[in-house]
Amino acid sequence: MRTTHIFEGAATALITPFSNGGVDYDSFGKLIDWQIEAGTDGLVIAGTTGEGSTLSDEEHRKVLAFASARAAGRVPMIAGTGSNDTAYAVDLTKYACELGYDAMLVVTPYYNKATQAGLIKMYEVIADASTKPLILYNVPSRTGVNIEPQTYLALADHPMIAAIKEANGNISKIAETASLVGDKLDLYSGNDDQIVPILSLGGIGVISVLSNLIPAETSEICRRFKSGDVKGSAALQLRYLPLINALFSEVNPIPVKAAMEAMGKCGGEIRLPLTPMEAGHREKLLARMKEAGISLV
Repeated sequence: MRTTHIFEGAATALITPFSNGGVDYDSFGKLIDWQIEAGTDGLVIAGTTGEGSTLSDEEHRKVLAFASARAAGRVPMIAGTGSNDTAYAVDLTKYACELGYDAMLVVTPYYNKATQAGLIKMYEVIADASTKPLILYNVPSRTGVNIEPQTYLALADHPMIAAIKEANGNISKIAETASLVGDKLDLYSGNDDQIVPILSLGGIGVISVLSNLIPAETSEICRRFKSGDVKGSAALQLRYLPLINALFSEVNPIPVKAAMEAMGKCGGEIRLPLTPMEAGHREKLLARMKEAGISLV
């Protein structure tokens, strides 16, 4: 049985602000401070929402180092260190461990994909090289490969594999996984529209895009559920569902960057192959933000 957790509640999958083609460290630092002050339960740096896949190796390492230093241990810090190149993932994981990150978020390999046997071997190699726990990140809509429940079970006893970020969208499969791994692996929702359903299956939180905008409120969904107020938790989930849908009306992180720009938190610059949000979608997103009580500049 797991007695300690990387985090409980809502950890923000933080965007990486860009300006004139480079990382906007001034805005990045202010975002980190604001997130912590606003009540996030943790920060994920250079994950999908942080556009880790378009950061150069030098940028990736600098972003991880900057964020770790800026957060200064105020909240649990999770580094996005996954790659379709296992050797690179190992090197990046070792580096993030040296920086003092609390955990690694390691996505399944994309493009070259893998068999289930390949996934097991890859995760074992990365976990063997890590001094900090791994969160296995399953997002088949992006990577083209799904971690099957039996594969989680095969990895569940590794001392450095601690948790799952599940974004396959298939509640039945997630329930099967929960039934197999029990309390060996912590379960986090990887989809903001499924926080409460996954909590009901024994999950302990979410790695969230929504919490870029409303960290305290996203965390409150989890807090209410944990306190036994399931009805109140579900009410918040449903209240923010129109906003969540707008945040995924185009490929993440296109909408969330547009939203953060509208809030005056940073510029909305993104990197190709992502392009600026379509005007009609942006208009609907801003309307949903206003309905949710978010102040726009």
